[in-house]
Amino acid sequence: METKILKENQVAEAAKIIADGGLVAFPTETVYGLGADALNAEAVAKVYEAKGRPSDNPMIVHIARASDIGQLTPMLSSTIVALIDNFWPGPLTLVVKRKDGVPDRTTGGLDTVGVRMPDSKLALELINRAGCPIAAPSANLSGKPSPTRVQDVIEDLNGKVDAILEGPDCRVGIESTVLDVTGDVPTILRPGVITAEHIEAAIGRKVAIDPALHIDPTAEESDEEFAPKSPGMKYKHYAPKADMTIIEGSRDRVQAEIQRLKVLNERLGNKVGVILFEEQAFIEAAHDFFANLRDLDREGVDLILAGALSDTDGVGFAVMNRMLKSAGYNIVRV
Repeated sequence: METKILKENQVAEAAKIIADGGLVAFPTETVYGLGADALNAEAVAKVYEAKGRPSDNPMIVHIARASDIGQLTPMLSSTIVALIDNFWPGPLTLVVKRKDGVPDRTTGGLDTVGVRMPDSKLALELINRAGCPIAAPSANLSGKPSPTRVQDVIEDLNGKVDAILEGPDCRVGIESTVLDVTGDVPTILRPGVITAEHIEAAIGRKVAIDPALHIDPTAEESDEEFAPKSPGMKYKHYAPKADMTIIEGSRDRVQAEIQRLKVLNERLGNKVGVILFEEQAFIEAAHDFFANLRDLDREGVDLILAGALSDTDGVGFAVMNRMLKSAGYNIVRV
């Protein structure tokens, strides 16, 4: 398949491809997404094929106007309305009860659907012009680090999709917060830069954190029976080509251990890359983490040593969620 690389002024061409049942990778404020008509089961099936994505991994549906959520869910609660008013457009996905017209392929067979309105003029224009909600997981091969720059998308999907819409580097850098609002207590299924504290302030209620976020899914014996309600809950995600180890502890000890392991592995002939953010630089870490992984892959490193972030901060917790998955939960405490 020949993949067209389209400029921002060619968004109409990209939208027609979506409307005709094709696949287009496009930028959002979080990461690049791989888009298809969310209501076209055959188009959505092509997304799974292009990414090599397991078919029970649900997708997030992107809309251009908050009112378009009515196409996807039969009812809105006062909590959902408050969340929309406070956080849309923006990096918050709401898991809601789905309407019958939403295909099983889009929801991973669940009776719920994840919906968000992105905070990207280019993404919103694409959705508007396509005339349909767009299902869009991250525009990478399944399991690889999420793409935040167009070159990352080209590297993974050139020849596998109809078009790649070239836009600016993604502003946020990690995927949206996913909040399940179908139960009695709103529950975060995937953390992001919109934190539990932000959500609680907006709705005046406590928010729960899904217990699965504190568990190494690779160690779960019941993994085969687990039906993920959000992308990223079940399968290995964000993995670089290199082996990766996270070092956790006090700042001085982490720096010393990273240096010790770097010298030791370089003596063995290994090429070592380091990811170490400033202690309170959580927003910067979110923006740079996936890009750092991609750059180290391009440099051909054999081992990545990463300093852990504090997960007592909401954004730090979100970045650590990605970091742990990237490292296959390989963590050393010093």
